[in-house]
Order: sequence, then structure tokens, then C-alpha cells
Amino acid sequence: MNLQLLSDRMIFTPLELADVDLAVELWTDPEVVKYIEEVSTEAEIRQEMPDVIKRGGNGAIGEWCVADRGTGEKLGSAYLFPMPTEEDDIDYGSFDMRQMPDADIEVGYFLKRSAWGQGYATEICKRMLQFAFQEALLNEVVASIDENNVASRNVLEKSGLLYAGRTLC
Repeated sequence: MNLQLLSDRMIFTPLELADVDLAVELWTDPEVVKYIEEVSTEAEIRQEMPDVIKRGGNGAIGEWCVADRGTGEKLGSAYLFPMPTEEDDIDYGSFDMRQMPDADIEVGYFLKRSAWGQGYATEICKRMLQFAFQEALLNEVVASIDENNVASRNVLEKSGLLYAGRTLC
């Protein structure tokens, strides 16, 4: 399975340790994480990166670094992760490279503030859904949002997901 994905304006590559600069920029920005969790410290992010780059389901489950195809500038990240059930966060220890997890798969994305308002989130979400259904052969993908995150709800609905109260399917 080819894990390097392309959209009209972006290239998606599996997140790796070298992308810690992007992770720090995203997760230390209170506006980026406003609807998700508390701001992380750089030390916490660096400590968690070995887990965050883990992949499952023959590589289909994991996080991608999303960059501008023309300039190479890192704009954000996108992911397909199993939805947490018993815990508040992803259980990276449950990722098995050989098989898909036995859980709902969630699509998500994070963008640097400088990339907001340019249609990148919708382009990212649509490309991730295309990958999920056509290449990873998933039957269903969900997304979970904070009810106050109107912009993200609009992106998810423009990408074809249907609102079902905090979860889009």
C-alpha cells in the first residue's frame, strides 16, 4: 500500500520523528488545540513522538505530515486512528502493523494557524476519506468533534460525513 498520498495542493507522508518541529508547532498553540485538549509542552511532545509515529493495519492507520506540494512547507497533519473506547486518548500500544484494529476508525486533521481559511482542511479530509475507502478498504469512518467547533463540523460535512451528534459518520 502506497502511504505517500497526493491531493491537488498537498503531499501526505507518514509522520516520522523528523516531523517533531511540526508537532511542537501544532500542539503548543492554544488555538490549534482549543477543542481537543490542553496545550502540550515541547518536552512532552518529544517524549510522545515515538508512539505517535506508530502505524497499524498495514500502514493505513496512523498519522501523516501534510505539506504544500510546491514549497514543501509543513501545513499540518492528518490521521486515521482507532477511536478511544476505554481511555481518553489513543492507545498506541494496540497498533498492530499486520491488521486493522477492532474499533471505529476516526479521521482527523490539524493545521497551523497560518494555513487556516484556505480550504486545506476540506482537501485533507476528502483525501483521507478517499484513502480510507479506496485503498485501506474501510467500510466506515467516523469523526468526533466538540459541538462548539463549527468550522470543523463544516469541513467534515463538506467532505461527505453526516452529523450524528458529536460524531460524524
